[in-house]
Amino acid sequence: MVFQTHKNLSTHIESLKNENLKIGFVPTMGALHAGHISLMKEAAKSNDILVVSIFVNPTQFENANDLNKYPRTVENDTRLIYEHFGETQVVIYTPNVKDIYGDNAVAKSYRYDGLEHVMEGANRPGHFDGVGTILEFLFLKTQPDYAYFGEKDFQQLQIVKKLVEKLQLPIKIIGCPIKRESHGLAMSSRNERLSPNARKEAAFIIESLGKAKAYFNNHSINQTISMVQNLYHENQNLELEYFTIASEETLVPVKRKYRKHTYRAFIVAHIEGVRLIDNMRLSQ
Repeated sequence: MVFQTHKNLSTHIESLKNENLKIGFVPTMGALHAGHISLMKEAAKSNDILVVSIFVNPTQFENANDLNKYPRTVENDTRLIYEHFGETQVVIYTPNVKDIYGDNAVAKSYRYDGLEHVMEGANRPGHFDGVGTILEFLFLKTQPDYAYFGEKDFQQLQIVKKLVEKLQLPIKIIGCPIKRESHGLAMSSRNERLSPNARKEAAFIIESLGKAKAYFNNHSINQTISMVQNLYHENQNLELEYFTIASEETLVPVKRKYRKHTYRAFIVAHIEGVRLIDNMRLSQ
């Protein structure tokens, strides 16, 4: 069942809630791929109803050109969902901008206890305000028991957990492992903008993360960062935007190791004008 307005969606969600059905929610911006489907399958396993939103949210793009280039494939996305799930099992919400924002597509302001000021927050001002704005709206309209997000956007995952905590919403946020293409590139809708050769070359990202993890075991944080920077300096195909090692809990970049602490490496690199992100846990 497909809904294009939040009013009709809310009416249907209320009827599901009246039947005490458990709802699992997967928010997407469309251009669906196997990574999205894996999130939906995880949601379908543990809930009575799967709700999927397909909406390219303008307020989380600071670059108008990036927004314009983002693929919009709602018909194909809907078809793909129905290839995996029965129509009675899934609810699809495909609004336009006016249905969400009215005549004023402006983000609200959020505080995530500092999680929003590092890495993607530092490099994409206002991005997480846009994320919070759309997710607060969607959470209130879909009323899920559980919501599912991929760990590829690990910073976003931590921020969504903080958003739910701040808003005191009765939703459990579930993080799911990164789904990768056969050569290791993290699945992303942006990958569709890459040539076949660039997709192969971009596998260098996961290779560099693997090398960083091995190197990190016997070297300092600064030495590991320098090693990865040198790898990209020698690579003629990818341009490194940043490589950071941070605390997994606070996302604050760290300069020295502490015992019983969990570290994660975060990376952003560009190829053929496409910005690709990835991450990997470095310590248990």
